[in-house]
Amino acid sequence: MLSVADRLQNINEYYFSKKLREIDELNKQGKNIVSLAIGSPDLPPHPDVIKELQETATNPANHGYQGYKGIPELRNAMANWYKKWYHVDVNPDMEILPLMGSKEGIMHICMTYLNPGDKVLVPNPGYPTYSSNVTLTGAQLVPYALKAENNWYPDFDTIESNGLDGVKLMFVNYPQMPTGQPASQDIFEKLVAFAKKHQILLVHDNPYSFILNDNPISLLSVPGAMDVAIELNSLSKSHNMAGWRVGMLIAHPERINEILRFKSNMDSGMFKPLQLAATKALSLGKEWHDSVNKIYAERRGKVYELLDTLGCQYSKEQVGMFMWAKIPAKYKDCYEMADDILYNHNVFVTPGGVFGSECEQYIRVSLCGSIERFEEAIRRVKGK
Repeated sequence: MLSVADRLQNINEYYFSKKLREIDELNKQGKNIVSLAIGSPDLPPHPDVIKELQETATNPANHGYQGYKGIPELRNAMANWYKKWYHVDVNPDMEILPLMGSKEGIMHICMTYLNPGDKVLVPNPGYPTYSSNVTLTGAQLVPYALKAENNWYPDFDTIESNGLDGVKLMFVNYPQMPTGQPASQDIFEKLVAFAKKHQILLVHDNPYSFILNDNPISLLSVPGAMDVAIELNSLSKSHNMAGWRVGMLIAHPERINEILRFKSNMDSGMFKPLQLAATKALSLGKEWHDSVNKIYAERRGKVYELLDTLGCQYSKEQVGMFMWAKIPAKYKDCYEMADDILYNHNVFVTPGGVFGSECEQYIRVSLCGSIERFEEAIRRVKGK
């Protein structure tokens, strides 16, 4: 009898993987579910990016194995992008590691630095992949609560009072998913100071800084941050390239070399035409981001209407491609509300509890969908 590895005993199937199978069955029954749950950009990349991929893919010389650190053109483009938008100087030869999406970077970091018994601070609420990747290494999860009354920022006094013995790494993510809380220079400075004080490696996941956000910030803009922090970034949301799987890891040269020891055993380099297309994408100017955000802003207006119809409370200061909202008191928890909306109105939203125990009174709605889709969801919820 074949059994799975012990490391998978505490790893559950991803929530959306299971729920989408259920929705597929409902659709087979003719329900035609309006899904507002998944954060997969439905808009295409810039036409010039697609053209670059098409043209470079016709060159026979571009189909071989590539270097593990990516082509120089891409690393230079990433460095220029960080300088232009985040005002951060990065050495393209020593401080950048292109990734096949930033999600794989989370695994690379965990596998590079964590041993069984090490402790890792993970945000609650937060991206479930942080917790699952830590668990796969045998390290111990130490959730830290993010609360609305503290603007979804860490409470450093509480974290310290709970004890930090054995804590090796801390995941952070601003703009925050799922809450939409923007980053600030002040919180980044406090995070860097905290990491230095306790000799903890910070891992900042930064894929949402260009969506409905006038002030993109990098943790690495804090002086000395490179000594204690790694930043992950991605073209998935900022350039509508989620399926292309192009991301980056920015870190001190020592960290780059350490992570490369693991990564180089996991893949054989990124397809060169993808790298050249990503290079083109990173050269796009403000007009590109403005055009994308104009569409998202219009959609967000419809989500406001949907949430008002549902009786939810929410902040209009959120950024990113989701809306985070507190559920009405008539529901026991987010799962009851999400199921009510799904089974009685054929609309799928995400229960906040999938992101952590601090979120069972919240739901999340994705902005990835046409205006017509949101209008249909509103009609269904209103019973029209």
